Amino acid sequence: MKIDVRRSTMVLPEKETPQIGIWMSNLDFVVQANFHAPSVYFYRPTGAADFFDSDVLKAALGRVLVPFYPIAGRLKRDDDGRIEIDCNGEGVLFVEAECDSVVDDFGDFAPTVDLSRLIPAVDYSQGISAYPILVLQITYFKCGGVSLGVGMLHNVVDGLSGLHFINTWSDFARGCEMTIPPLIDRTLLRARNVPQPKFAHIEYQPPPQMKSPISGDNHSAVAALFKLTRDQINALRAKGNDDLDPITYSSYEILSGHIWRCVCLARGLPQDQHTKLYIATDGRTRLHPPLPPGFLGNVIFTATPIAVAGDIMGKPLRHVASIIHEALCRMDDEYLRSALDYLEIQPDFKAVARGTHTFRCPNLAITSWRSLPIHEADFGWGRPIFMGPGRILFEGSSYVVPSPVKDGSLSVAICLQEEHMKVFKELIYDI
Repeated sequence: MKIDVRRSTMVLPEKETPQIGIWMSNLDFVVQANFHAPSVYFYRPTGAADFFDSDVLKAALGRVLVPFYPIAGRLKRDDDGRIEIDCNGEGVLFVEAECDSVVDDFGDFAPTVDLSRLIPAVDYSQGISAYPILVLQITYFKCGGVSLGVGMLHNVVDGLSGLHFINTWSDFARGCEMTIPPLIDRTLLRARNVPQPKFAHIEYQPPPQMKSPISGDNHSAVAALFKLTRDQINALRAKGNDDLDPITYSSYEILSGHIWRCVCLARGLPQDQHTKLYIATDGRTRLHPPLPPGFLGNVIFTATPIAVAGDIMGKPLRHVASIIHEALCRMDDEYLRSALDYLEIQPDFKAVARGTHTFRCPNLAITSWRSLPIHEADFGWGRPIFMGPGRILFEGSSYVVPSPVKDGSLSVAICLQEEHMKVFKELIYDI
């Protein structure tokens, strides 16, 4: 696959924006540093003469950067050495490229190395103030189709905030007005004046390590995508619930339990090996009062059940779902406020920041995009035929992605050691 870059432009806000520094919350620093979260959209050609006209896109981008002005800034350190957003209006990178492939060459759109080439690479070597918060790439394929590659600095926004920006950009490109303005006030996530953590917060404690080496642990990691139909999801839900159990577990709890079990089995974990599951949890509506609509930042907390692999692999699926259910139920306002306080008293954020070491064997991370508006980016030429992760950087990371046609199916994008993936791809469909 050959990709030729035609033009690279730094798009600035079309009007003057506030030149201020914005305080970042503790949740902004828990995510991996120097990491632009990668995602890719694909669009089929419509036959329109102006299909994905770059001038239209850049004009709308300049307009949306006015209300979302922190995205056009850079990171910097304040006088105390704490990182903040420097709203200097230096802009976002917009790359226009051509590819000699066709959209169908990407098959099921698994987050492979080829897919990641549709997103601009970021050079982190010159320090935090040298690179844009957002990088974008429009790639034109020889079939007439287009991809939009997005790299959004995860320290600045989470998935919902990033989608709020992209979808508003697409609204502006269609000539529509903004429906929900961004709320640029992260102080709503400050710790209490006197931090009062009430819980141990195992989500920020070091993850379990392997007691002994296992087969395949030294192989390179690979990513793959697996589609589960509505019927398969319903079959899993029936398997994971029991009429005698007073609790009915959700499809997501049961699917997460199924993925956790399949990963433990694929890795061949010993019965007594502890394994930790990280479940990304949006705190916007769990906090009281809930955060106002349009909050721009990171509000991702983590539900973190821990169990021995023997229980995950050997007990009924509803047992695994119950462990996940209990962890999610714990994520109320009291627990989340305690988490903010717990992070406030940490002497070094590097000790709690997520990275390669966090999710690797014997542990697992599951991030659900099921309820996110990932298919709403219509720039005037129709909705995307696919949107998903452009790359999965960490072994043990996975994403649950909804169908663009709303047929009830879900796709699981996951990164595992190569030898483990060979087993997982069989187990995931053993329902």
